[in-house]
Amino acid sequence: MPEAANGISLVFIGLFLVCFLLFVVAIAGLIYGKLWFQAYMSGADVSFPALVGMGFRQVNSRQIVDVKVMAAQAGLDISRKHGISTQRLEAHYLAGGNIMGVIHAIIAAQRAGIDLDFDRAAAIDLAGRDVLDAVRTSVHPKVIDCPDVKRSGKSTLSAICRNGVELRIRARVTVRTNLEQLIGGATEETIIARVGEGIITSIGSSPTHLDVLENPDRISTAVLDRGLDAQTAFEIVSIDIADIDVGENIGARLQADQAEADTRVARAAAERRRAEALAQEQEMKANVAENRSRLVLAEAAVPQAMAEAFRKGNLRNPS
Repeated sequence: MPEAANGISLVFIGLFLVCFLLFVVAIAGLIYGKLWFQAYMSGADVSFPALVGMGFRQVNSRQIVDVKVMAAQAGLDISRKHGISTQRLEAHYLAGGNIMGVIHAIIAAQRAGIDLDFDRAAAIDLAGRDVLDAVRTSVHPKVIDCPDVKRSGKSTLSAICRNGVELRIRARVTVRTNLEQLIGGATEETIIARVGEGIITSIGSSPTHLDVLENPDRISTAVLDRGLDAQTAFEIVSIDIADIDVGENIGARLQADQAEADTRVARAAAERRRAEALAQEQEMKANVAENRSRLVLAEAAVPQAMAEAFRKGNLRNPS
């Protein structure tokens, strides 16, 4: 009897475990069955245990499946060994990346004939760059204003030719993304600063402002030849001079200011010489007054000397 009771208990435990497993499978099927069937019918290669594991790892399984389906339908390599596998997508998701944007960027790059694999796209995304916008800029170059009014608050660049005439210039720089240097490459601010510096340098080396007004494309050519897009995330396609205005004649104003300064210096020197002359005149007047006082003293001593001479008999009357 005890052995029969033990056998019945084991049977009940086994039935309970089987029922519990069937219940868990049923619940998992209700939660992940639709996703697994969608992935299976789309050839997305997402296993049912992987979907269950995503739930425990706090991974958005719906987004992973949508991305895998999108990649499979676009003809991307989704193999588990070398392609865009479920594990790699989960790792990028858990790292805080935007897997949907990465796949969109890879598909857009494939359609445009740009070499962009998942590793590079994921690295660009984790670096804080918008990889999809980078691919779009590679296909459709964008235009940057130089100077940028929003950043600098100035609408034109001010440059001075060798003849002293100021020119106010506004340029437009067409750039496309350089995916090879997007990670660690300089941003738009560097492009704007370098182009502005190159334009100012080119105008400063021009003999007159008329040369610049006659051939503004010469400035663009000179700036492009300097390779201003080195170590940046962009490649400069063209630099176009949008507007040129003639400003003040800085050279003439500086010369006038210098002449005014020279005049003030000459006036100060003349005033100093006049003051020295006046001081010398006063000194001579003082010397004259001193000599005159000495003369008066000498004249006053003459009668005394004559009286002394009479008293001593040293002075006689000729008669």
